[in-house]
Amino acid sequence: MTGAAEDEAPDGLPNSPGGERIAKWLARAGIASRRDAEKLIAEGQVALNGRTVEAPATFVAEGDTVTVGGKPVAAPQRTRLFRYHKPPGLVTTHRDPEGRRTVFEELPEGLPRLISVGRLDLNSEGLLLLTNDGALSRKLELPDNAWIRRYRARVHGRVDERALEGLSRGITIEGVAYGPIEAGLDSRQGTNAWLTVSLREGKNREVRRVLQHLGLTVTRLIRTAYGPFQLGTLPRGAVEEVNAKFMREQLGLDAPPRIRRGVELAAEARQRTGAKPEAVQRSRPARPPRARNATEPLRRPWGAVVQGPEAADQPEGPRRRGPRKPR
Repeated sequence: MTGAAEDEAPDGLPNSPGGERIAKWLARAGIASRRDAEKLIAEGQVALNGRTVEAPATFVAEGDTVTVGGKPVAAPQRTRLFRYHKPPGLVTTHRDPEGRRTVFEELPEGLPRLISVGRLDLNSEGLLLLTNDGALSRKLELPDNAWIRRYRARVHGRVDERALEGLSRGITIEGVAYGPIEAGLDSRQGTNAWLTVSLREGKNREVRRVLQHLGLTVTRLIRTAYGPFQLGTLPRGAVEEVNAKFMREQLGLDAPPRIRRGVELAAEARQRTGAKPEAVQRSRPARPPRARNATEPLRRPWGAVVQGPEAADQPEGPRRRGPRKPR
């Protein structure tokens, strides 16, 4: 289904009664960001139901077939977000013209197709967010979020703490204006030191360029936080999915609800009825007692001894002996 109606509708409003804009659909499918998806459309690489898409104001409805470069694209999955501890020496692109190893070539098997939220340069390491939803990636990169990016930087040179404090007012270097930066000295040993640097803009190589302007050479740079997401104790090279509850709370996404457990179900039942239902009165259901040996009478669940006509079909257990008589 195609059409130009509602092309100017802002994000967050329904695209069309007939479906979703194809660029946004491709972004949610993890093919590319919305902007890059529009480039693919302009290059004639996107087709809808066998016909080349000519305008971004084209809508995809349920059951439509979309191809990119002649290859079918699966419908978008639920939005997923991952924390990844990027090692140094990897580039944050899907393909590198210089043939260097990429982050996506080093990810464990079994993950969906992912794109990065922002980038870390070749020699930087630490927290990198990955998602299967291009629209979410773009949303998390917006400067309007004003999220703090926090780094630990190992530097070589003489640290001037007053100069670090001055970064809180912002600084302009070679015509490029950088916003306020919070930087503090953590430790120092000789001409080497560790700094904590926090900023909100995250321009290209911002930490390295600003510290270099202060006469410091960055020898190691680790991102430890991106907004509410923390690197924590995630091992280098490991990837971990962000749980649905955290995504709902921090991003307002309609992520699948967390599975409720027995304690929560019991609490809800008490609120409705004022008492525990019979099924949840015990924290752990009782088990029927097991026979000590194969010749004992079988017992029904919850300890009921077999009685009546059915008892004749059960093996007879050993007779209990009375107390031994003294010899």
